[in-house]
Amino acid sequence: MGPRIGPAGEGPQVPDKETKATMGTENTPGGKASPDPQDVRPSVFHNIKLFVLCHSLLQLAQLMISGYLKSSISTVEKRFGLSSQTSGLLVSFNEVGNTALIVFVSYFGSRVHRPRMIGYGAILVALAGLLMTLPHFISEPYRYDNTSPEDMPQDFKASLCLPTTSAPARTHSNGNCSSYTETRHLSVVGIMFVAQTLLGVGGVPIQPFGISYIDDFAHNSNSPLYLGILFAVTMMGPGLAFGLGSLMLRLYVDINQMPEGGISLTIKDPRWVGAWWLGFLIAAGSVALAAIPYFFFPKEMPKEKHELQFRRKVLAVTDSPARKDKDSPSKQSPGESTKKQDGLVQIAPNLTVIQFIKVFPRVLLQTLRHPIFLLVVLSQVCLSSMAAGMATFLPKFLERQFSITASYANLLIGCLSFPSVIVGIVVGGVLVKRLHLGPVGCGALCLLGMLLCLFFSLPLFFIGCPSHQIAGITHQTSAQPRPELFPSCMEVCSCPSDGFNPVCDPSTRVEYITPCHAGCSSQVVQDALDKSQVFYTNCSCVAEGNPVMAGSCDSTCSHLVVPFLLLVSLGSALACLTHTPSFMLILRGVKKEDKTLAVGIQFMFLRILAWMPSPVIHGSAIDTTCVHWALSCGRRAVCRYYNNDLLRNRPSEPLGSETGRASPGHRAESKTWR
Repeated sequence: MGPRIGPAGEGPQVPDKETKATMGTENTPGGKASPDPQDVRPSVFHNIKLFVLCHSLLQLAQLMISGYLKSSISTVEKRFGLSSQTSGLLVSFNEVGNTALIVFVSYFGSRVHRPRMIGYGAILVALAGLLMTLPHFISEPYRYDNTSPEDMPQDFKASLCLPTTSAPARTHSNGNCSSYTETRHLSVVGIMFVAQTLLGVGGVPIQPFGISYIDDFAHNSNSPLYLGILFAVTMMGPGLAFGLGSLMLRLYVDINQMPEGGISLTIKDPRWVGAWWLGFLIAAGSVALAAIPYFFFPKEMPKEKHELQFRRKVLAVTDSPARKDKDSPSKQSPGESTKKQDGLVQIAPNLTVIQFIKVFPRVLLQTLRHPIFLLVVLSQVCLSSMAAGMATFLPKFLERQFSITASYANLLIGCLSFPSVIVGIVVGGVLVKRLHLGPVGCGALCLLGMLLCLFFSLPLFFIGCPSHQIAGITHQTSAQPRPELFPSCMEVCSCPSDGFNPVCDPSTRVEYITPCHAGCSSQVVQDALDKSQVFYTNCSCVAEGNPVMAGSCDSTCSHLVVPFLLLVSLGSALACLTHTPSFMLILRGVKKEDKTLAVGIQFMFLRILAWMPSPVIHGSAIDTTCVHWALSCGRRAVCRYYNNDLLRNRPSEPLGSETGRASPGHRAESKTWR
């Protein structure tokens, strides 16, 4: 087959210089072109195998930068004082720009230089990744104890119990508020929303143009293999994103501007904030490097003529009559072939933008009239909603539920969950091929996979850790602690209401928000071989005046995180068994000329109904389980303590019943911890 011609209805087009160069090499013995002064362009980029390699690396890097925010979502919340609802909205904005433009890909697909458009999109993705790091550089250094005066070392006297008459002037977070501070905060958050939107816009041409380019110029028998390699490599992107997050979050956020004398925080401290921004720099650099080759690929190249040798040998043994019938389009009469190609997808290049917009709703309704298509897409929407929420907040859930670090949570997810997803998708495809499943068989496999996923997910409701006992919080009805709710033993202290420097009484496993709330008036640092341990002594609110340790109390059931994640991984693998058979149901449930458009509509519905709203809904549900909010300039900021039982078992009441009425200083709904 020769190079592609123009849109339907137009005559054959004259090949450009790039195509001429490659055609010359094919028609000469030995593959050498005849001397031509115009043939100066190297032919290495006229190889579809090289394009498959480059596109696999690009999509790997693109998914790595798109998924990196999910690995550091709790860190970004702590650094900039965001609620889970806001952070979920931030993640959803990645899909906003993508959804707004993806519909027009089918219109522009055959009119543009696809490799260069992919390169431009990748450059935009890289710039958006760099823009995500800008808030770190324009913000002030992170101060993990907002109650400390600027000229006093953090964690020293500011959090101690000092008599009201002799207590130094404390710098409350609300006291530092000004219009400039609020404007700067809104600017920082706005920059991240813009960056996420640009990430989605830049990713629009990458996958559709890449897949169509491979399918157009690869051999008909090699195209499925190339696309399989592409998807297999691409699926490793989110796993690498969580692995990168695990490494970066072990580094302190201000590693580029460390304070003199270092910091006294450890990675296990709940106030620890890792270098979330560094991962975006690395991922953006990877995308930029992967984008370079696309500016050298031709707009069109000769279609690959030879089938891969090892594939030919395998098919010689396993070939079936069904496949022979499938791969013999020459038996069709020219009239039948022309009639089958007469669909919207084929005539779209002949329409103007206005005509395309006018005809699209009619074709959309026509596609939705297919009952199999509609039911399968709705089921995929439900499954994708669960997957989107879990992918966004699973690291945070593991941190809070099992009291582990963000780095360890990302490491577990990257090593267990995402490999299981890949295995599930591959096994599902193998079962469809080996068992020669038809529409009924594909539907039965989808049903079996989801039933098994539900069965193995039921124990997740019962695997978890109890909530920590927090002095002054665990038995109160307000999410913001009031002074009268604390014991009278610390009435003589001048404790900041918005301070956060948790300490733990190891004898009773009771946690206090600050040493001041424990009535501690002095600090002792014990140096060890590998690290130093901070203790607070003379604590009037602690039984027998025992010293308390700096940091939150360790969980007694952190070891359950591995069994929990193994069940999650098993359920994910079983759910992903439905990936290939559900796609087969869609492809076999619509007309041949409507397949491309049906897949495009499917992804549009998944984005609008699942990937966009799901993180916000899950974030709102998580916010309803918060029992202690931090305040920043009178507004509700990041949540510091959750009710673990409610966090594990979602509240049954509508989300809006709480989130809509909650105020920064008081929650309308009362919650009693179990």
